[in-house]
Amino acid sequence: MIGDMALWLVQANFKARDDSALGRFWAQALGWRASSGEPGATSVTPVGFVWPDPDAFCIDVIAVPDPETVKYRAHLDLATTSADHQAELVARLKELGATPADVGQGDVPWTVLADPEGNVFCVLEPREIYQDTGPIAAVVVDCADPRAMAWFWGEAMDWTLHEATDDHARLRSAKGVGPYLEFLRAPSANTVSNRVHLDLAPYPGGDQEAEVDRLRALGATDADVGQGDVSWKVLADPEGNEFCVLAVR
Repeated sequence: MIGDMALWLVQANFKARDDSALGRFWAQALGWRASSGEPGATSVTPVGFVWPDPDAFCIDVIAVPDPETVKYRAHLDLATTSADHQAELVARLKELGATPADVGQGDVPWTVLADPEGNVFCVLEPREIYQDTGPIAAVVVDCADPRAMAWFWGEAMDWTLHEATDDHARLRSAKGVGPYLEFLRAPSANTVSNRVHLDLAPYPGGDQEAEVDRLRALGATDADVGQGDVSWKVLADPEGNEFCVLAVR
């Protein structure tokens, strides 16, 4: 890591046609709460969440006029504690509006679903590694080089590397809390903006500009997704996945 700086993973950011409806879905799916401080933006946060909480992970749903229908390079994996829990969760999610999805997974022990706006996610069979993550086991990103991506994101956030092979890499907060960040090898070019991206923030008292400079030194590049004059900085990681560095507040 360069110096003593680092960022914390604030949230997964979803684009949506109807932010409030999709926010309600994810709040009910996770047992969290949905709230809106401004039109077109719905926050889905763990019960009792108070900003800033670097140990928490949230979801932010932002309304856009026409979200592209594209292959999503980032998705969520949900954790379960038993086979019965997995079956009950899948059934409940379908009642909330999720639908079965086929991404070529074949015969696997996890269940692939799509939320009401088509974002694919997985409900995992019980796995010991995810028993203390909370309802979201992992944020999973398709990439060409898991080792290189794990290095970049590990340096960006000062997270601990738990596994790294040519096909899969897994990171987690050094505090051992929250979901894992995982990279799966899937060599496909990223030629469009992602509908799901990650938002990072400096720790309280940190310096947004200094963090952005540090990320550029690690290999990030500036990205223009039509954001205009905003308080956050939009960057892309070495494989072109956009992410945002939020302002200190």
